[in-house]
Amino acid sequence: MEIHAPGRYVPSPTPRHRAILAYLLLNARRVISADQLIEAMWGGAPPDTARSQIHAAITALRRTLRAVDAAHLLETRAGGYVILPEPGGLDLEEFTGRLAEAGDEPAEAARRIRDALGLWRGRPLADLNADYTDSARTRLEERRLAAVERLAELDLALGRQDELIEELSAHVAAHPLRERLTTQLMLALHRAGRQADALALARAFRERLAEDQGLDPSRTFTALEEQILRDNPGRPSSVDPPRRVSYLPYGTPDFTGRAAELDHLLQAAGSGTVTISAIDGMAGIGKTTLAVHAAHRLAGRFPDGQLFVDLQAHTAGQDPLEPGAALDTLLRQLGVPADRIPAALPDRAALWRAELAERRVVAVLDNAADAEQVRPLLPGLSSSLILVTSRRRLTDLDGARALSVDVLPARDALELFAAVVGERARSEPIATMDVLQLCGFLPLAVRIAAARLHHRPRWSVEYLAGRLRDQRRRLGELATAERGVAAAFALSHQQLDPAQQRVFGLLGLYPGRDLDATAAGVLCDLPPERAEALLEDLLDAHVLLQREPGRYTFHDLLREYARDTAEDSPEAVARVMDYFLAATWAAVCLLYPHMSHPEPETPRLAVPFGDPFGDPFGDSAGARAWLAVELPNLLAIAAHAEEHAGRLAVLLHLYLYDHDHHTDALTLHTHAAQAQRRLGDASGEARALIHLGWEQARQGRYGEAAANSGRALDLYRELGDRIGQARALNSLGNARWREGDLEGAHAHFRPALDLFRELGDGGGGEANVLTSLGLVLARLDRHAEADEHLRESLVLHRRLGDRGGEAEALDHLGLLFLRQGDHERAADHYRRALELWRELGNRGGEAEALNGLGEVARSAGDAVQARAHHTAALVLAQEIDLSPEAGRARDALASLPAE
Repeated sequence: MEIHAPGRYVPSPTPRHRAILAYLLLNARRVISADQLIEAMWGGAPPDTARSQIHAAITALRRTLRAVDAAHLLETRAGGYVILPEPGGLDLEEFTGRLAEAGDEPAEAARRIRDALGLWRGRPLADLNADYTDSARTRLEERRLAAVERLAELDLALGRQDELIEELSAHVAAHPLRERLTTQLMLALHRAGRQADALALARAFRERLAEDQGLDPSRTFTALEEQILRDNPGRPSSVDPPRRVSYLPYGTPDFTGRAAELDHLLQAAGSGTVTISAIDGMAGIGKTTLAVHAAHRLAGRFPDGQLFVDLQAHTAGQDPLEPGAALDTLLRQLGVPADRIPAALPDRAALWRAELAERRVVAVLDNAADAEQVRPLLPGLSSSLILVTSRRRLTDLDGARALSVDVLPARDALELFAAVVGERARSEPIATMDVLQLCGFLPLAVRIAAARLHHRPRWSVEYLAGRLRDQRRRLGELATAERGVAAAFALSHQQLDPAQQRVFGLLGLYPGRDLDATAAGVLCDLPPERAEALLEDLLDAHVLLQREPGRYTFHDLLREYARDTAEDSPEAVARVMDYFLAATWAAVCLLYPHMSHPEPETPRLAVPFGDPFGDPFGDSAGARAWLAVELPNLLAIAAHAEEHAGRLAVLLHLYLYDHDHHTDALTLHTHAAQAQRRLGDASGEARALIHLGWEQARQGRYGEAAANSGRALDLYRELGDRIGQARALNSLGNARWREGDLEGAHAHFRPALDLFRELGDGGGGEANVLTSLGLVLARLDRHAEADEHLRESLVLHRRLGDRGGEAEALDHLGLLFLRQGDHERAADHYRRALELWRELGNRGGEAEALNGLGEVARSAGDAVQARAHHTAALVLAQEIDLSPEAGRARDALASLPAE
């Protein structure tokens, strides 16, 4: 494992770092996660420092690459790390490419393969030791030996047996049980007039095979041995290489990407025994294109032919091809005369296995319906490669290597689009990416969109994007006279049984992003177990996707197709939305037991948790986990149904605020306020405006926060709702103190407190205002009053079980003690607040407490501690886009002396 740069010395990384670099290179152009690297390095027993070692290695490798101006080759992506060698920069890719370009003309093919083998320098990965290296070394060595055997075959055909003997002898000595190498050396010796040596080699191989493995040689070996025995010593063999046949369809010239998938197929092809790769994926994903391209690339490794048969599982107007008919096609492609092909399926399958026993072919079995259709077409003992494509996961195909194909990465989709469209794609990069996203990066959709643009020179890319943005016509736009995305989806839909089609259609009506079996059961009015079985069927048929275990979703274009094919069912949609509303209520009741949460008016039967309602989540951790997973769906439901937007906004406002979902909160509360206004619900509008005001103040948008809180106050006064007025005054006070108007804040907090006390609010309003008022009084240096209010609020919050309120009161007490110069008590209260915020998962509160600790350290003259706390606060605030705390941290850091 070495790095070379022209004219420069490249210091060698440590062995561990070289092993990590080698693993990334073996998986070049594929994103590799830190967990994958850890498993590759240490297997199932990594050290405790494994993750930090990986990070350190990546940093060191970047330093090495930077020294030769190549740091750009190693990128960090969302899912891990990826290395992107430049063309000609990786010997393994060069080797694979030269083999693929070898062609069929013997002399030229031999020259290219010899050049490819010249890239090898000894044993692969010889200087590395990691968990993955033994298996990787074996795979690489197998690829080299397959090339050696192919070269020997060509040299024998060209009459170069004399030059071959020494080279093959070395290979046979290194791999004495590799039959094909031995037979090639036997044939070379025989053709060179060394019959006795050829027969002695045959006897030695036969004895060693029996001794080491208890096996006899193959029929090919025995036939060659008998031929050599019969021939005169000086007469060359009359055995000619078999005629190569190819029935592969035309390979797509603009084939793009799929580097990881191709590498999977190319590596699988070198095992020396029959290999079955089952390529599955949704309609239009490019399964056939990938299989045919791989078969063309692998043609040199399989000299006895490249076969192809369309099994017609998803061919318009055709029934799936019977296995017997498929075998008839395959046997004829091998050159078997029609009169030798038996009529019965078992006899045809036996003849097919016998024909492949002595051959190396690559066969593409395209468009398979299921494992039952494919099983009779599989060879027995053979060195062939069978590539099966199907829209279904062939889970019952024993021994097959599964390869599920996903949509194209953005870079590959862009390359494919540009290959068809040309300069227009490069001149309108933003519109081009819009088109690709609207196509869902589905290869068929990208190709059709590119073809439409290519044949319409007056269209701009932006014009095409505009047509695709209209959901009602998008699938219609993605069609030509001969093919279309909707037509491809229709064939998949036709293969579903009625129960599966019903679930597929209802899922198209579901307004959320994804769902689990419980929600699907509610939507489809099925028990969760039955719903899950049908979802798994749809997943196997590749009309659903699964990004996370137990969660089911659509590709965007398939969702549109499902929606178009579904019969309208408002009862089903209402049922699932009621379920989510009721479940959200149950979750927030567990998370915030101190608050009053009016139960939503939803039918009990819509909630599969029993009656009485019970506890579906177990504890607050379960409720928090459910909300974290389902939040995108809850927001989508709020956007879809105005009557649910206000209810969800009320239920979710504390969760969104405490868990730093500020952008989502702004969107939800804005939509809720507008929806309630349209519905004529003034009280609901006022409540949404208050929640919106709190979020805006947290984000530093103080004017908007005050305006919305003021509008809420006016609405509550018109309604005569005094509790509502108290909440609006509290929100106005919050906006004022955050912008620095302490007297204005006090003028709003004081009447809010009086109202809450007068009305006996039991939902924590009094405790919250006491906390805020105590903070304002502390900043006004009215320390005695501040201390009284904050201690009273702390008692109330603890009595209510409001740990978030308790943390805020502790934080403000920390400020009070800091302003009094009591650094020890200030730091103690900030630390206790920090612990609570971390337990609650409130990163905004954590940033506030860290800034407080930094201010205590700075006041005490400890610049090192101050810098550490403020830096941590700044990182947190930037992660959650909390600009006030980020600004507070920056100001503090700027005031510290230089390090």
